[in-house]
Amino acid sequence: MSTSAAIRFTAPLHRPAEPKGATWTFLVLPQAASAKLPARSMTTVEGTFAGQPFHATLEPDGEGSHWLKVEKALREAAGVAAGDKVDLVIAPVKDEPEPTVPADIRKALAAAPEAEAVWASLTPVARRDWIHWMTSGKKAETRVKRIASGCDMLASGKRRACCFDRSGMYSKGNMGAPVAAE
Repeated sequence: MSTSAAIRFTAPLHRPAEPKGATWTFLVLPQAASAKLPARSMTTVEGTFAGQPFHATLEPDGEGSHWLKVEKALREAAGVAAGDKVDLVIAPVKDEPEPTVPADIRKALAAAPEAEAVWASLTPVARRDWIHWMTSGKKAETRVKRIASGCDMLASGKRRACCFDRSGMYSKGNMGAPVAAE
């Protein structure tokens, strides 16, 4: 990690209210720390969490900042618990990683060679946006429709998902930090 790009901050660790019994925790970046990141949308970072090295993709919180899901293994390795304040040092990664493509999207792309060809030419960030748009509907039938529409748009040469608010600030759909448990 480049020390010149390092962003240092302290944030409280929370347990999510839902789902009950979750083994993960989360924290919301302070606005000043988030403002130093290259985008208000998903951003992959590397750094240290209470001294433990980690690599993760921050999610937009819909308020112009980001939040971090902290898995149980990292929290335990760092020796911290929900309610603790945690010191972090982060920096954006040089290259965004390839997103994991859900099986239903892989299958739809494989069945549409023109769409698959455009998909292969996209950046990882653009592919991540398409995946998020296709999978972010609340109903199963919305997902099916978006995958079909997405493949049609890709096949026609469209490179970006239509009307997709990468920050969550304007759409407020299902982007945002979890609600903290009491």
